[in-house]
Amino acid sequence: MKLPTHDDSDRGQVGIGTLIIFIALVLVAAVAAGVLVTTADDLQSRASDTGADAQAQVSNQIDVVSATGAVGANDSISNITLVVKKSPGSDPIDLSEATIEYTSSGSSETLSQGSTTDSTTFTTVDLDGTEATVLEDTDERIEIEIDTASIEAGDGLAEGSDADLRIVDQSGATTIYGVNVPDVLTGDYAQV
Repeated sequence: MKLPTHDDSDRGQVGIGTLIIFIALVLVAAVAAGVLVTTADDLQSRASDTGADAQAQVSNQIDVVSATGAVGANDSISNITLVVKKSPGSDPIDLSEATIEYTSSGSSETLSQGSTTDSTTFTTVDLDGTEATVLEDTDERIEIEIDTASIEAGDGLAEGSDADLRIVDQSGATTIYGVNVPDVLTGDYAQV
C-alpha cells in the first residue's frame, strides 16, 4: 500500500491560511490593547480628580478661633460673631463661596455670604474692619456675623439654648461649630 504524497502546492495553501489567521489575531489583539489603554487612561484621570477632591475636602478646614454673641433687649443672643482662620495646609478658602447651615431647636436655615446680615445671609469682615472673603494665610482672621434674631423670628437664641453651625467651604470641606448660650446673660456680649 502506497501512502499519498503531498505536493508543494498543498503546503503553500496551508501556509497562507495560517498566515491570514495569524494576521487576524494580531489585529484583534492590537484593537483590544488600544481599548484597554484608552480605558486605563480614562480611569487614571478620574482617579486623579477624585483624589484631588478628597484631599481638598480633608485638608481645607476652617478653624473657629472665638465666638461671641451680642445680647439683645430680651436677654437673648441677637447676633453671633465668629472669628475664623484657615487651618495649616489648607488651600486658600473663599468665604463668598461658603455656606453656613444654621440649626437650632426652633429654626433651620442655610446662609450664604452677603453684604448685610439677615435670615438668609451672613457677612464677613477682616479684623481691621474692611470687607474680606478670602483666607490665604494661617495668620489671617475674618469675622463672620450671623443675625440670629432674624433667623429665630425676632427672638434670637435664648439663655441656655444652643445651635449648630455647619460651615461648608468651596471644596466641600465641612467644619461644625456648636454654639451654647450661657444660662445667665449679663452685659452686652457673651462667649458662646
